[in-house]
Amino acid sequence: MNTKQRMKYLKHLCFTVVFFLLSTIYIAAAPINIPLGANAYLTRNTEGAKINDTGVSQWKDNGTVISSWFRINRKGKINLSVRARAFAPDTKIQVTAGGKNYPITLSSKEWTIVPVANNIEIDKIGYFRIDIQGTSKSGEFFADLSDLVVDGTALEVEPDYVHDFSYHFGRRGPSVHLKYPFPEKESVEYFHNEVTVPQGEDIIGSYYMANGFGQGYFGIQVNSETERRVLFSVWSPFDTQDPKEIPEDQQIKTLQRGKDVHIGEFGNEGSGGQSYLKYMWKAGTTYRFLTRIYPDGKGNTVYTAYFYATDESEWRLIASFLRPNTDTWYTNAYSFLENFIPNQGYITRKVEFGNQWVVTNKGKWIEITNAAFTYDATAKAKMRLDYAGGEVNNRFFLQNCGFFDQNTEYNTPFKRPVTNKRPDINLKKITSIK
Repeated sequence: MNTKQRMKYLKHLCFTVVFFLLSTIYIAAAPINIPLGANAYLTRNTEGAKINDTGVSQWKDNGTVISSWFRINRKGKINLSVRARAFAPDTKIQVTAGGKNYPITLSSKEWTIVPVANNIEIDKIGYFRIDIQGTSKSGEFFADLSDLVVDGTALEVEPDYVHDFSYHFGRRGPSVHLKYPFPEKESVEYFHNEVTVPQGEDIIGSYYMANGFGQGYFGIQVNSETERRVLFSVWSPFDTQDPKEIPEDQQIKTLQRGKDVHIGEFGNEGSGGQSYLKYMWKAGTTYRFLTRIYPDGKGNTVYTAYFYATDESEWRLIASFLRPNTDTWYTNAYSFLENFIPNQGYITRKVEFGNQWVVTNKGKWIEITNAAFTYDATAKAKMRLDYAGGEVNNRFFLQNCGFFDQNTEYNTPFKRPVTNKRPDINLKKITSIK
């Protein structure tokens, strides 16, 4: 290679290196818009603003705190801005990030990206919280907010947040499950499980589902500050989201209803028959669930749910349903933990399940001591990574929501200690309950 060729080669090499470096800088510096409609919550004075798919609006109360989380997967620094439009030029708000408060003034009535802080130090991998609160305004409302805008070296590894996904389910947070393997070559007729919601974990919007099966589920809920339910549902074999579309010969039929139990129908997740008992169960108390499933010999299957009201020291019938065009014993046993109110998706909740037993169609009792951990589409898509499961206090546990950092791998197997303590249940007596 002569001198002229060498110079041409070095020039080309330098151009390539510079282009690569500029491309790297551009990629690293590209801002990320985190939509508040999917990633924000009102964590204080919740009546003082609204959150919908477009972001924060009708923000009028300076006591309201708007909180948002996204998961950072690399240590480094971030620069933070907000996309906002003010209703008056003298609107002042405060943004809290990384333990520091940043006062900013919003002055434009047009959508504007407003810088908050540069070079915020990120010294750990995990969820990063940002709080926003109004401090002063001259009009009725502070501002509308649509996005957090972030860039920086800590974001060179893609962060995790809700985007290109259902905002409703993203804000609800991930649902988590335990799948229980049944003994092979046995026809299971009954499944028994116990549920304990620890003190402080009885969060509004939670469904602590104990006895799931191939065609429905059975567990307890926190519906409001003044209402809790024991809920038992069976899906119709007719696939629809609207129960009114189900033909007469494929509708769930009610065979029995327990005292004070409401019977109705449900939709939007398949459709079928639903029953619930309003019952103010207590955190810290263990409740027992028994579900019986058997074919009636005429091409249908009967599903019956019994709840042990610990506070009353008695078993109660919830309901008995007949599902047409179905011929099965108890299959696909599982439990789950779900938040069904999107605004509550920033609060962690936990539940424990123990003393799982099955009874075969020949009356044989078998203890179930294994389970496998799974989760829903929200977690699979990495929209939310605040989910966990395991074994504690000789029970299995599930935990979700609240933006905690640790999580459990899909299909992780769990095992609890064998107790050999069969539940003290007189099946003949229980099945005679009306």
